[in-house]
Amino acid sequence: MPSFDVVSELNTHEVTNAMDNAAKELERRYDLRGKASIEFKDKTITLTADADFMLEQLIEIVKLALVKRKVDIQCLEYKESYGSGKVVKQEVIMREGIDKELAKKIVATVKEAKLKVQASIQGEQVRITGKKRDDLQEAIALLRSKELGMPLQFDNFRD
Repeated sequence: MPSFDVVSELNTHEVTNAMDNAAKELERRYDLRGKASIEFKDKTITLTADADFMLEQLIEIVKLALVKRKVDIQCLEYKESYGSGKVVKQEVIMREGIDKELAKKIVATVKEAKLKVQASIQGEQVRITGKKRDDLQEAIALLRSKELGMPLQFDNFRD
């Protein structure tokens, strides 16, 4: 029976390259040189700046670098910025994997469309099976058209 998996994964090499590009851009910016920094460790980006407006510029630099490397910025989760002495810090977490709520949304979306496919939750992925390849392609098109708040990839398409 044909099937495919719906997953949400990050290409860690592309993310690392994007963060390196953002750090280089930060060094090139005369207005931010020595007053701001970007640190990337374990899927967490720590932005540090002297003022709030600099922090906003850092966020834009990071977003632009990720988009240039074709990393979907929907996976970013922004924490509240906080002041520490003269500096303002903000953490940005790169989310990966499909949590239970999103998996339930995906299953409900597929069931509401009344396609001839079945969706089942398997940990951090959702497996969709059907009798025909065309039905599975309709399910992929449906999920791509929906805005679910996380970037989705379709893996393991088996005929």
